[in-house]
Amino acid sequence: MAASIRFSPAARSLFDEPLGITVQGLGPRQQVTLRTSLRDEAGELFQAHGRYQAADDGELDLARCPALPGGSFSGLEPMGLLWALQPRKPFWRLVKKDVQTPFRLRLEVLEGHGDPPGQLLAQAEHERLFLRDGVRRVPVREGRIRATLFLPPGNGPFPGIIDLYGTGGGLPEYRACLLANYGFAVLALAFYGYEDLPKEMKEFHLEYFEEAINYMLKHTQVKGPGVGLLGFSKGGDLCLSMASFLKGITATAVINGSVANVGAVLRYKDITIPPLGADVKRIKINKSGIADIVDVLNNPLEGPNRRSFIPLEKAECRFLFIVGQDDHNWKSEFFAVEGSKHLQAHGKEKPEVVCYPGAGHYIEPPFFPMCAASMHLLVGKPVMWGGEPKAHSEAQRDAWQQIQAFFHRHLDGKPSGTTNKL
Repeated sequence: MAASIRFSPAARSLFDEPLGITVQGLGPRQQVTLRTSLRDEAGELFQAHGRYQAADDGELDLARCPALPGGSFSGLEPMGLLWALQPRKPFWRLVKKDVQTPFRLRLEVLEGHGDPPGQLLAQAEHERLFLRDGVRRVPVREGRIRATLFLPPGNGPFPGIIDLYGTGGGLPEYRACLLANYGFAVLALAFYGYEDLPKEMKEFHLEYFEEAINYMLKHTQVKGPGVGLLGFSKGGDLCLSMASFLKGITATAVINGSVANVGAVLRYKDITIPPLGADVKRIKINKSGIADIVDVLNNPLEGPNRRSFIPLEKAECRFLFIVGQDDHNWKSEFFAVEGSKHLQAHGKEKPEVVCYPGAGHYIEPPFFPMCAASMHLLVGKPVMWGGEPKAHSEAQRDAWQQIQAFFHRHLDGKPSGTTNKL
């Protein structure tokens, strides 16, 4: 009997869903290498491999058989062949540009544990999708707003979320559309480096973000009375500023964000918040030429830097801080702890702070491979993001559930499936 690969689901699955992988028709206790590969839209190759031994009946089920040492990962890791994918090109990060097309994952079963492994015994392909059937993708060009709205199947109205990414600019849609698969109306909002928006990160006006909030609150498919905000990195401090100055926000979740305004001047009406000071002399360069920028920013609690601290006490919403404790972009845990202290000192409810040891800066939806280092637009060279691949992968899976539960709890009053109820 020839070896064959069985996926569950069979042909296609959502990118953030677990994928069952079984190889049948091997010899009893046969040693094989499983290798996965996918190409991103730029044509760059990502690969991972695991060394395995089939069971006595010749079946290899990744949910039951641990990976042996010597591959990209080891131990019982049913999704290791996905989260351990690494780029052939140095400092390259896996992103999805067009959410309307899937990533094609190729799996090969190869004889033995040699380097390189032996002959090809079986191969198969599987599509990893971003849009669930029935989710609508609506480009938004209203007033100054440059965004994409994702609406779940059904009649609605749905709890609404505005999703902001970081200093990369542009209009990343993949997190927003994956979130819409779970019953949220999600607006992926560009704020610079896209179409006719400012080309550089020099100055932001909260009136632009206010327009986006009003757009969502007036939308017939968005359930009021308020919306949620989800921000990563620079998008995190923008969300905290929106929550502090603008009306109509019920819940704000921040992934590795700062409680000080960073990188650009922020204006709203007659208010100006300067960016937090930084000292590039504090950059450390390792032997590989990669920069560690974790100590670059000044302390927002000291001296004139206090002017950059976002006045969180003005906010009327609930907060969730997701923290990677090995974040090397900046001190996310320090920011979350100080934000929590600040809110409580002003009589506000204690925010939820969820910390993940071994997680780095780029906490993405589940099964995105960890990016240890890549080019930083503002630094102009590769920087380390931190993280340990297995711990980082587990953090992404848990954080994704925490974020959904938080928004369901506060935007539509559904009981949460998680244990840490407020």
